[in-house]
Amino acid sequence: MKPSDALTRHWTDALPRAWKPYAQLSRLDRPIGWQLLLLPSWMGIAIARAGAGFALSDLQLAFAFLIGAIAMRGAGCTYNDILDRDIDAQVERTRLRPLPSGAVRLRGAWLWLVAQCLVGLGVLLTLPRAAQIVALTALPLVALYPLMKRITWWPQAWLGMVFSWGALVGGVAASVTPGVPIAVIVLYLGCIAWTIGYDTIYALQDREDDALVGVRSTARLFGDKWRVWTGGFYFAALALWISAALVAGEGLLASAAIMLIGAAFVWPMLRSVDDARLETALAAFKRNAGIGLLVALAFALEPAWRTLRLLLGV
Repeated sequence: MKPSDALTRHWTDALPRAWKPYAQLSRLDRPIGWQLLLLPSWMGIAIARAGAGFALSDLQLAFAFLIGAIAMRGAGCTYNDILDRDIDAQVERTRLRPLPSGAVRLRGAWLWLVAQCLVGLGVLLTLPRAAQIVALTALPLVALYPLMKRITWWPQAWLGMVFSWGALVGGVAASVTPGVPIAVIVLYLGCIAWTIGYDTIYALQDREDDALVGVRSTARLFGDKWRVWTGGFYFAALALWISAALVAGEGLLASAAIMLIGAAFVWPMLRSVDDARLETALAAFKRNAGIGLLVALAFALEPAWRTLRLLLGV
């Protein structure tokens, strides 16, 4: 039986039976996770290239981050499931995961984790040295994240720091100047606020089970006020993204595009969640991949236009 948030049809369905639990351990049948991990790095590349235009090497970076996001999201999910296997067995939505269901043994999960980390290491070695250093500094945050739901009501904020780190890595990798550009730091803060928003929506599905097993989350913390709080974080994300575009010198075009995205997509997404129908929370959560992609494209407008003018000799 597939988890409720897995795609109905996916290429992993064609894998040999023995391989399927490992694909599920990495959430390969749920691409929304690696998409949300990937998008901040693409935003970082676009912001860093403002004023200079894109180069061919940026395509190579974008592809490297794609492979890295898939591998490291899978590694993160595997590590999280190893630590949470006892809790997952008590939660309705997670009890069918490979470890609590017995489809994968603990030793196999550890070996699979190492294999995925080796893929991530291969990607890391293709990045510029400064970007490698920035990426490695995130390891303590990644290692501690699965423990946060046990000790703080704000595990979504910690996830925000982890999932948004690609903005810093992508920004440094594509930057034409040394160091971390201020615009990239502002972008990173915006992505943290965005992550808190969408992961709070995702956690709405588990509030009752989380309360029973003692797992903390912003969805439980905010209670009936979750929509107000989450709306505030989305507003902060949009404001910080607009600020990042202005600091980077992208002008009003990117800012106007982000404001339009907020009005046309973010607000309707928040309104679509019905507290009495948990499946609406999952559907709203999944919309964030499209929202993030649109924001990345908004950041890419200025450098893409600059590149086009250069190619046309205008």
